[in-house]
Amino acid sequence: MFDQDRQVRAATAERHTILDRLPAPLRDITERLAATFTAHGQEIYLVGGVVRDLLLGRPVTDLDLTTSAEPPLTKQLGLEAGASGVYTVGEAFGTIGLVFDGVTVEVTTFREERYPTPDRRPEVRYGTTLLEDLARRDFTVNAIALDVTSGEIIDPFGGQEDLARRLIRAVGSPRERFAEDPLRILRAARFAAELGFHVEAATLAAMKELAPELGRISVERIAAELNRLLVAPDAPHGLRLLRRAGLLPYVLPELVPLAEDPGYGRHKNIWDHTLQVVGQSPPRLAVRWAALLHDAAKPMTRSVDERGEVHFFGHELAGAELARRTLRRLRQEKALIERVARLVELHLRPAAYDETWTDSAVRRLVLEAGDLLDDLLDLVAADVTSARAYRRKLAARRIAALRAHIQRLQEEAALAEITSPLDGHELMAIFGLPPGRWIGELKSHLRELVIEGVIAPGDKDAALAEARRWMAEHYPSLPQPSG
Repeated sequence: MFDQDRQVRAATAERHTILDRLPAPLRDITERLAATFTAHGQEIYLVGGVVRDLLLGRPVTDLDLTTSAEPPLTKQLGLEAGASGVYTVGEAFGTIGLVFDGVTVEVTTFREERYPTPDRRPEVRYGTTLLEDLARRDFTVNAIALDVTSGEIIDPFGGQEDLARRLIRAVGSPRERFAEDPLRILRAARFAAELGFHVEAATLAAMKELAPELGRISVERIAAELNRLLVAPDAPHGLRLLRRAGLLPYVLPELVPLAEDPGYGRHKNIWDHTLQVVGQSPPRLAVRWAALLHDAAKPMTRSVDERGEVHFFGHELAGAELARRTLRRLRQEKALIERVARLVELHLRPAAYDETWTDSAVRRLVLEAGDLLDDLLDLVAADVTSARAYRRKLAARRIAALRAHIQRLQEEAALAEITSPLDGHELMAIFGLPPGRWIGELKSHLRELVIEGVIAPGDKDAALAEARRWMAEHYPSLPQPSG
């Protein structure tokens, strides 16, 4: 009996420890909602990604809860719990947004969904149980609930076990879950990229089988998933899954020639190289898209000369146009489209840098790149995937030297813009003297003090005081201004 009591206490402590992992502001909001909803006889649970991330020890920045309360009552109880605002954009799907001190919390009523067709809004039915609500969710790792009052974990589909096995597995029948909403096929690859998980065999088989159903999903929803996949920690893993599950023809058909390219002779596999570049690039959306598309035009621009050398003349220009077509088809923002296209177009330029480049050549590159410069240099640094260590070192040194060259020019330009706080006309008026060598000497002295930080840029009063002192020291025979 004693051992049993100890086990119960240990389990209870563990549950509350999970709730304690919430950041203090989110924990406070959760406790306020728990107290208010339970006082009115309503169930309320943390659910989905927030529970998954708490169990994995990942950072949690927002809250998703599910409740037995229907939307009108959720609004009422949310305000009673101290919400300063309510938004109802998702009310048709049972979701109410509550704003607490700038933090938005989503609370969704237990529901079942029926999808007449994948391209239509689901029909929602309330009055269900927590178990029925969890059963409609996509993957087991997202179908775990946490009682915000007791800390009890509700996991009817083995999500915790799948977390331990690092596995993405559909809830119930994979075919049924994907048929309900084919976007879940793409979400499986995205979650794998975000979490570094593998996809369970039956789930992967259903992804392959139902991949054509993605053709019925809006490009905006597909684009949003691709964007999230690309900036995920293991984006190359997610991209491999897209190919392995046969999804590329339906979400990124422009990349099919690249993914299926057999290569030529000793030339490295372009698809493998592309995935490496994506993985080595910083997780900024424009850079990741450029990394994915920078060599996408190589299969269509390949040529082989009489010596058997492989060339891809103009692939950067063809690639820039391919990038524009791809991102326009996905209805991405215009600014992103142009940024990615220009990065693809320019990606060979910095790689050609060597010690023979003049200052004017570097300035020309900086001018052409404009605000793309940092992204461009990061892309080029990532575009080094040689298996030979000495080649990687040489390429890294080349980019480092280019960065240093650019920094030197920028520092010189910044210095060139620094001037004396007092110009020649002001100095002649102050001292009542005609033009002469003294003006250049004094302005140079004042400029040096600005560079050294002794005088702030534009501080005319400090400059005047120093000018009087300097003139008295260096030109004592000249009349000094009064006052």
